[in-house]
Amino acid sequence: MKEAAHLQIQNLAVDLAEFHLREINLNVHTGEYFVILGPTGAGKTVLLETIAGLFQPRLGSILLRGEDITEFPPERRGISFVYQDYVLFPHLNVAENIAFGLKIRDLRGFQRLNLGGLFKKKNAVIEQQVNEISELLRVDHLLHRDPKTLSGGEQQRAALARALVVKPQVMLLDEPLSALDPETREDLQRELARIHKELGTTILHVTHDFEEAVALGDRIAVMNEGRIVQVGSPQDIFRRPASEFVARFVGSRNIFSGRVEDAAQGSHKEFALDGLRFAVVTALTGPAHASLRPEDIILSQESLRSSARNCFPGVVAEVADRGAFIYVTVRVASSPHPSPLPEGEGTASSPHFICTITHRSREEMNLREGSEVYVAFKASAVHVF
Repeated sequence: MKEAAHLQIQNLAVDLAEFHLREINLNVHTGEYFVILGPTGAGKTVLLETIAGLFQPRLGSILLRGEDITEFPPERRGISFVYQDYVLFPHLNVAENIAFGLKIRDLRGFQRLNLGGLFKKKNAVIEQQVNEISELLRVDHLLHRDPKTLSGGEQQRAALARALVVKPQVMLLDEPLSALDPETREDLQRELARIHKELGTTILHVTHDFEEAVALGDRIAVMNEGRIVQVGSPQDIFRRPASEFVARFVGSRNIFSGRVEDAAQGSHKEFALDGLRFAVVTALTGPAHASLRPEDIILSQESLRSSARNCFPGVVAEVADRGAFIYVTVRVASSPHPSPLPEGEGTASSPHFICTITHRSREEMNLREGSEVYVAFKASAVHVF
């Protein structure tokens, strides 16, 4: 992790009609791939557009390489912006789209210097830069094409090439993969990682997809209702959520409210709720929340002899097929609440457990509603907050 604070956002507040950004503080390091993650309406795009200069903040400041750019117009910030819907100019071919920023920048410079005669000579340099970036983005065979004849993935590659060719100080990506089909999305996700590795451009990427955030982000900031609610590495965010909102948003699914107490025997601690106690690893005591990811739960037909300290008998309350995997909701035997959960949810005080299994595991265990099973999980897999 590089230590230099390349982009600094300090106490930022933005007011737009009924929507507000509040107390936004972020430090993005030089060359970092930083992801802003959050649900629709959290304020992610407003934050990017404020950084780009499209909105003026009511309070706070934006610093780039130590220089305060809060009052700078967008064209003076050295920032490129790529939207999810590409925004390619329909009257220009791909080469002209990619070259647009270079030509505008150089034309302004020539006009200021009254050296218009050099512009033609400069075109050869621009053409070389366009060729180089188009080869990197693998759109060099598309330079003669009109944008409307391109696929979604090709249009997004062209948009990325246009953003990168000007060598921005920061590149802002607003849901760049959300309009693509799953196969193209995964392909372009790999391309973004490769391009970032090769160029080292500082990137700020907005998404609501936590798998995308984990795959690309060096660090992640989670936004909700106009505020940053947690910043950390992908492992921090997904294994150690700081709040119930973050835990739910990143798919923990098993979220409980209870108390942390010393175990009756042994030196470990236990989390107690509604007639159920399970071992946890934490320094906390008293009222707390606990989260447990569904992939960290082992489902079996017999009690396991393993390093998993927690093992409980239960009954399958629901089997939900999700294509690549299956969610199984288990009501543990000690639960005083016999009703099954709403699909895909845990409740704050319910000792039901939701786990994931493969289709093969379901067939081997012949799982269905009412099946008797065991759920097991390690004490270290439980995050207490």
